Amino acid sequence: MTVWTWLLVAGGVVIVYQLGVIAAMRLAWTRTRVAPRRTPAALGIGHEEVWFPTANGKRLHGWWVPGGEGRRRAVLLVHGWGRNTERMLSYVTILHPTGVHLLAFDARHHGLSDSDGHASLKKFSEDIRAAVDYLAARPDVDLDGLGVVGLSIGGAATIHAAAHDPRIRAAATVGAFAHPGDAMRGLGAAAWLLAPAMPLTLRFIEWRIGVRLDDLAPERHVGRIGGRLLLIHGEDDETVPVENVERLARASGGRAEVWRMPGRGHSDPHLEPGFAERLIRFLDLPAAGARPRVSGA
Repeated sequence: MTVWTWLLVAGGVVIVYQLGVIAAMRLAWTRTRVAPRRTPAALGIGHEEVWFPTANGKRLHGWWVPGGEGRRRAVLLVHGWGRNTERMLSYVTILHPTGVHLLAFDARHHGLSDSDGHASLKKFSEDIRAAVDYLAARPDVDLDGLGVVGLSIGGAATIHAAAHDPRIRAAATVGAFAHPGDAMRGLGAAAWLLAPAMPLTLRFIEWRIGVRLDDLAPERHVGRIGGRLLLIHGEDDETVPVENVERLARASGGRAEVWRMPGRGHSDPHLEPGFAERLIRFLDLPAAGARPRVSGA
């Protein structure tokens, strides 16, 4: 082969490789729908299936878990990437005994909610704010002291949403990332194989989303949050390395409460002894079994 032939072959391989990585990321970006298999009924907890509108004329599916009769405070529960309302059952178990209303919902392109081309941090944040709108419209919800608990991208989106919606007064995140680009690069064993193609792949994703990832990054917004913030992170988290929580804490100007958990990973911090008590205390909820605040009853 001549030098030019080698160059053409090499160029073709590079192009195929780049397009292949973009296609793989796009597939992962759009194949996020998994229907929940269990509901709160499996735990002996009553609930109602609800639907409410979000951006782009789409509808979100959720579980309304009432804390009791009368007008009460509420906590919003937000799952992570590729998950659904079922992922939040552990948090329903923790928080339901406090007597507050709970709303867990499926983000767009997840669970039973509408598809909308693809999932993204931007859409997660929009959906959280749509859920807050839904809560604000319910006569049985006292929006004062509204809390949100978000996991992984749901936690990152909770930070973004709280920075733009002052109705969120307490935000607790578990395994949230500081920047979506870093989260996409953290592909475990595949990272070294895909890394050379990631710069162009991320530009493609920005083009599809319609906003720069730098502008979406939670570390760019966390300092604007007016309410309280609890950042929970497992020190053995291989999906979102623990250095993300340090970056978020610094960007918050020291206002965030940080709980690093030795020996915990991305999906198991809720199993840590004392987790329920600390989360309940942070959200300023009554202890399990105590009489909750009821207004207008």
